[in-house]
Amino acid sequence: MPLLSGKCRSKARLTGKTAIVTGCNTGIGKETVMDFYKRGAKVIMACRSLDKAEAAKSDIKMKCKDLPDTGNIVVEKCDLSSLNSVREFAKKVLDTEPQINILVNNAGVMMCPKGETEDGFETQFGTNHLAHFLLTVLLLPRIRNSTPARIVTVSSALHARYGINFDDLNYKKRSYSAAEAYSQSKIANVLFSQELAARLKEYGIQGINTYSLHPGVIKTEILRNLDDTTFWGARKTLNILVGPFMKSPESGAQTTIYCAVDEKCAAETGLYYSDCVVKRPASNGSKKEYAKKLWEMSAEMVKLGDYNPFTANDPGVKTLGQ
Repeated sequence: MPLLSGKCRSKARLTGKTAIVTGCNTGIGKETVMDFYKRGAKVIMACRSLDKAEAAKSDIKMKCKDLPDTGNIVVEKCDLSSLNSVREFAKKVLDTEPQINILVNNAGVMMCPKGETEDGFETQFGTNHLAHFLLTVLLLPRIRNSTPARIVTVSSALHARYGINFDDLNYKKRSYSAAEAYSQSKIANVLFSQELAARLKEYGIQGINTYSLHPGVIKTEILRNLDDTTFWGARKTLNILVGPFMKSPESGAQTTIYCAVDEKCAAETGLYYSDCVVKRPASNGSKKEYAKKLWEMSAEMVKLGDYNPFTANDPGVKTLGQ
């Protein structure tokens, strides 16, 4: 682990708890699943590729085969580039899982070529923010009945690099910049977490804490599009120049794990973290009026209609989960 990297040192057990992690067949998501599994949790891997997720599940179980009191891992389909897929996944979870104690909005795409999700949103904004927004609000009635619960959203320090353009979130009017679009989606992650905390408080809902975080610069597959959106050889150049200072996926997962389980932050909510300590987000990621406006626009984009996640009835379990 790199010098000065934060580490979650909590020995908290998650026996009897259920956690959901999106985009976790590789990288920090996979490390997060393994940590929760070691702590005894039932972990639902919400992934686009079932084959890759099953392979990751097998690898985790093999690595942990000699450990006592491990939990359970369940693989489910959830493609964050499709709001329909998000809705189908959420319905299945609500139909089968009596509780959701931890939700980790981990999945993400980074600096990809210009494109759109199935629903017509800019790929990075749609995948990194809108899909997680929808997933969280759909699951919130069950999370409200599973307290104490935590909702952790993986952002990035790159949220500070650019602003957020509310007049053109999906790059319909301006030229596309992969770096700017990624930064905008990461600002959205921070603002979403803050506003979620504010609205929970407004509705008098206790026992649900929210967190956003920067995991660090990590050696993962998320940089796979770098050559296409910057210049040929950019990924190799970055690995040469910065590689020795990059975190491993295990190290990069520490702040996520800290926010999800550590007793030290159990009373904190709506804050932004890096290396397992609270950090101040960029000005564009801390404006209350921005957070409120983003929530309202996001609710309209995903077509929430009259659905209010803070007052909606929990539909109840229809069948027992695995």
